[in-house]
Formats: sequence, C-alpha cells, structure tokens
Amino acid sequence: MKRIFSIIFLLFLCCQASLMAQMNTLNNNFGSSASGLDRDKYDRNGNPIDTTAVVDANTIPIGLYSWKVDSRFGNVTYIPVDTLQHNFQNTNDMGGLTGQYNYLGNLGSPRLSRIFFDRRDASQYIFTDPYDFCVQRPQDVIFTNTLSPFTNLTYYKGGGSRDGEERFKSYFAINANKKLGFGFYIDYLYGRGLYSDQSTAFFNGGLFSSYRGDKYDMHFIFSNDNLKMAENGGITDDRYVTNPLDMAEGKKEYATGEIPTRLKQIWNHNTSYHAFLTHRYNLGFYKEKEDSVSADSVKITQVFVPVTSFIHTLEVDLNNRKYISYDTQQNQQYFEYNYLGNDSIDKTKRTSIKNTIGIALQEGFNKWAKAGLTAFLSYEHRNFALTDTTDIPGQRVIKNYKESALSIGGELSKKQGNLLHYNVLGELAIAGEDAGQFSVEGKGDLNVHLFGDTVRLDVNAFVKNQNPVFYYRHFQSKHYWWNNDLSKIMRTRLEGKLSIDKWGTQLRAGVENIKNYTYLANTSVPVTNAEGERTGFKNNAAVKQYSGNIQVLSAILEQKFNVGIFHLDAEVAYQKSSEQDILPLPELSAYGNLYMKFGLAKKVLQIEMGADVRYFSKYYAPDYSPAIGQFYNQNPEDKIEIGGFPVVNLYANLHLKRTRIFVMMYHVNAGSGKSNYFLAPHYPINPSMLKLGFSWNFFD
Repeated sequence: MKRIFSIIFLLFLCCQASLMAQMNTLNNNFGSSASGLDRDKYDRNGNPIDTTAVVDANTIPIGLYSWKVDSRFGNVTYIPVDTLQHNFQNTNDMGGLTGQYNYLGNLGSPRLSRIFFDRRDASQYIFTDPYDFCVQRPQDVIFTNTLSPFTNLTYYKGGGSRDGEERFKSYFAINANKKLGFGFYIDYLYGRGLYSDQSTAFFNGGLFSSYRGDKYDMHFIFSNDNLKMAENGGITDDRYVTNPLDMAEGKKEYATGEIPTRLKQIWNHNTSYHAFLTHRYNLGFYKEKEDSVSADSVKITQVFVPVTSFIHTLEVDLNNRKYISYDTQQNQQYFEYNYLGNDSIDKTKRTSIKNTIGIALQEGFNKWAKAGLTAFLSYEHRNFALTDTTDIPGQRVIKNYKESALSIGGELSKKQGNLLHYNVLGELAIAGEDAGQFSVEGKGDLNVHLFGDTVRLDVNAFVKNQNPVFYYRHFQSKHYWWNNDLSKIMRTRLEGKLSIDKWGTQLRAGVENIKNYTYLANTSVPVTNAEGERTGFKNNAAVKQYSGNIQVLSAILEQKFNVGIFHLDAEVAYQKSSEQDILPLPELSAYGNLYMKFGLAKKVLQIEMGADVRYFSKYYAPDYSPAIGQFYNQNPEDKIEIGGFPVVNLYANLHLKRTRIFVMMYHVNAGSGKSNYFLAPHYPINPSMLKLGFSWNFFD
C-alpha cells in the first residue's frame, strides 16, 4: 500500500507541474472570475453559503466552481467546492455524516440507511447498491471549471498496519479554455479488517469532460469500479463482544482477530464499466445586456438566450459479479442448497444500453415563458447472463435473459426567480418488460422573507408503479435460485421540509404508502440432532412480496445552537412502520455533536474540537447475506435485536490555508455497559481506534 501511494502521489505531482506550466498561457483567456457568477451555493448540510463573506481562495477558490448533472437530461446543479472544515472527521465514516447507516463494521463494507426516506430505489444491478459509500453514479460525479489546474489529494488512515484501514482519493480538473474542461478521479480503499476474513479492497476511478457553450453543451463520464470483499458471515457468538468473559470461563478476553467467524475463504468480486454521455443543441438568439463598470461607465455584452433544446443522453453499463467459495465442506454445512455442486466460482453478468432523446422549450426566453417544458423518449436494452445447469452432471452453460423497455414522458419546471421553484416529471413505459410501469414525481420550494431571514419550504411527492428489478424476478447461483412472477410495486409519498437558517432549524416530515412491497428474506431452515434439539440453521434466501399496504411515517428535526465558541448540532429522527416484521425500522435515531470552534494565529488556523454521539433504539435490523452481498430480513425463527447502544467519538479538526486535518479517537466508549455495538446482526463494529485524515487542495 505505501509503495502504491508513493507512486500515485509522485505521478500526480509530476502531472500537475507539467500541466500548470502549460496552463499559464490559458489563464489570460478566461475573462472575469467564475466565482462572481450569480449561482445558488449550499454547503454539504444544505445551508446557503454567504459568498460575500469570502475574502480569500481557501473557502471558495477564486476562478473555480463545480456542478453535477442529472442522469436523464444533463441539467446542471451548481454545488460549492468541498473545502469546508465542519464535519470533515465524518467524511470517511461508513455511518455517514450523522451516523444513520447500518454496515458490517469494516471500511467499505455494504451499508443500508436506517432512514427509510433516504434509501435509493434498487438499481437493475443490485449487487453494487450497498456500496454507495464509494461507487458513484453519473449524477454523483462532480464537474469543475477552473482558471488554473485544480488538484485535491485526500488520505485517511485508521488503526495499525496489520489490521487497520486506509483510503486514498484524488481529484484533478483542468480547462483548455472557458468552455472545455477535463479531469479524473481515483478512489483506492483498503480495509484489512480487525475481525478475520472481512477485508475490503476497492479501486474506483473515472475520467470526465465537459463542454459548455451557448449552443452546444456536453458532459461525458467513463468510470470503472473494482470491488473485492471477503465475507465472514459474522461472528459465531455475539457474547464474544457482549460478554467476553463468559466465552473463556473468565480466564481470557479475545482479541478481535481471534474471535471465530462463521465463514472463511469466500469473496464477492464486482467489476463494472460505465460510459455516460449527455449533450444538447440549443436554438435561440442573442440580446444585449448592460453591466455597470463604474459610476459613469456601462459595459454592453451579448448574452445568448436559449429557446429550444434538443437533448440526447446515452448510458452504457457493463457489470460482472463473481462469487468465490473454495471450502466445499463449509458450503455443505452452512448452506441449504449447493445448486452448482463443488464449483468454486459463480458468475453473473449484466449489460445495459439506454438512450434518451428529448426536446425542451426553455423557461424565460420571453415574458410569457414562465416555465420550461420537456418531452422525452427512452429506450433501454438489458441483457443478463446467469449460470445454468444441464442434464449432464457437472456441465454448466450460460443462460441469457434479454429485456427491453420503451417509455415516454414529460417534465414541467420553473427554476428562475426567488420566490417559487418547482419540477414535475412523469414517465410511462409503453412497451417491453416494464410495460405499464409509471411514475409521477414533483418537487418544489417556496422562499418567504420572514423573521429577518428567508424561510424555505420544500415539498417532495411521488406516485410510482414499479416493476421489480430483474434479480428479484430471476436469479440462479450457487446457493440461491428463484424465478418469480411478481406484481408491480405501488408507492405513494408526500414529504415536506421547513428550513429557517437564522435559527439553525430544519424540520422534515413525510408519509408513504407501499403496496406489494418486495424484499429479500432469510428463509434458513433449522437443523436438529438425534434428540430433536435445534443445533443451528442451514442458510437460504428468497424474494417475498407483501400484498397488503405498508405505511411509513417519518419526522426528522435538525437543530444547531451556539454560544460564543461553543456549538451543538443535534438531529433526532422518528420513524414508524406499520409492518415491522416486513419493513423493520428503528423508531428513534439520534445524533449529537458538541464542539468548540475558534481560530489561532490571527484566525489563519481554524480549529474544531469536540465529541459526537450516534444512537438508535432497539429493533430487528436487516440481516446480511454473504452469498449475494445484500441485506435481507432476519429469519423469524432466529431473530435478535440490535441498537440501544451509543457510539461516541472524540475529534479535532484543523484547517490551515489549503489543508484540512483531523484526528479522531473512534468509539471511545467501547467495552462499556453491555457493549452491544452491532450495526447488523452478528457484525460488531470496530472497537476503539485512532483515525487520521488529511486533505490538500492545489489550484495555483
């Protein structure tokens, strides 16, 4: 790892030095600083940034701005450059910035949000969905326009060299001129694992480019994900963590690496390639715009006003999954079925090509165009390759499932102005595998000046009739095998959010109704001895569908307080599922961060010091299946509760010019109380560990 890090670091420095020399002649061609453009900017917590308070390039770098694009039309959403100090210590935390995710303990392991409304819809390739911590979809990639080459290098380290964790991230962006830019990102993650057979080794990266002209606009991404994870099935007995003295008759406490686990020599390996292209051609006209240069001088410029846009978006995905298992005896003992006999490798592949074409009438090209209107047509071809058996023992063939989906839709949106914005999008599948599937989604925000501040009300609602994804309908593998005829899932949601920045208050509440909720279930069967006593279970899984209605109610309150240098950030979430056995959710989740914030050396060095705590009430959290790398409901005959145990971290954040540093003592309360620190059944999180993080920005 040290050798790899050193080589990559040197390559980046060499690349930057040469590109900086080449770019010196380009800086004079950019015109005025991009940071002066009138754009909405928000920090990572959704709070507006006061750009008038920025006086140096360390917070919002001069001549540098960033954005993301949506994966359907390529519409741009501007975001702030990530140079914020606050919560930097949690940017590499598997539990998320406010600790709302369940995961398996090790860095990079699969995770699932406990906040139901924050969960993404399942993708057609479900095997990488639990890795959203590091796998980026097209809408997650950040594009940058910069006056000079911009580089960010970030390094995280936790624990020792034998069983610790490391992560190295790099981001580079450069512009050839005002309109054309290029860049790449790399994310290397290696979690050795404190518990046996749980290592993670991920290497993700991508190239991106953008061209943003008056008449032609283009964004391109090519990325690769390589995820290899060892599976241990969890520890054999939770008492090794909750009551360690009971497991050795009071003579010994086990080190984490000595605690026996259920499985060994098993890996899930996902390799994916993605290509994304969205571009549009705009028809419109130029008009003159007057800008004041001084009290007696006016500058007249030509501004392009788009009227109609022709849009094309292409998405190509190639996914490969290998499930590797070498211990035949272990497989016979642990799993109910071994459909592929003693085969050590089980493969599945997915290929998808999706084209979307659209025509948009732009908002604001005259006084009557109060909203934008877009019509679109999408066609997706999907091919899934699964291993199959034949009548000849030991012979394997590949069975291909080909699917297509043709859909039409439209969007009505209002983005201009300060008072009201909205977006309504509808889509209907008219042919193919998903025929009859439809969705209507609406978002809006109302901004009212009240209490000496702008009060913002956001509303989000949708009605979706969804066809269950392919792998819920068909799956063939070494241990699980199903072909299901499933009904469409009907979902209706209404959610609102009230934000008062001056008070540091954000209240979010919503309700959803789900019919035909489709989920993975643990269907393991008990094993008994000669006396009829249950000695364990043989693992199996199945897809199930609940034909009734499930209601989910959610309310989340975020509140920030400060008195002088003392600050408190608090978040409390309440959830209620009407069918806890089908859709289990904790009723209470909470996060608190108490810290001091101050500056030294004429405030050049900014410091945050404090402690945070995350907690959730006890519930029957989803279990985890190593054979498919997915979370599934617990076996009704072998259920356990997790939760009711706070996790406390101590930290210090430092921000000096272009460098951010944090030092954290993670999980300082490990070993206290009943030590019930599990975020998934039988998967304890790591005990106390020292963590470090560094982030450098170079944009000279």
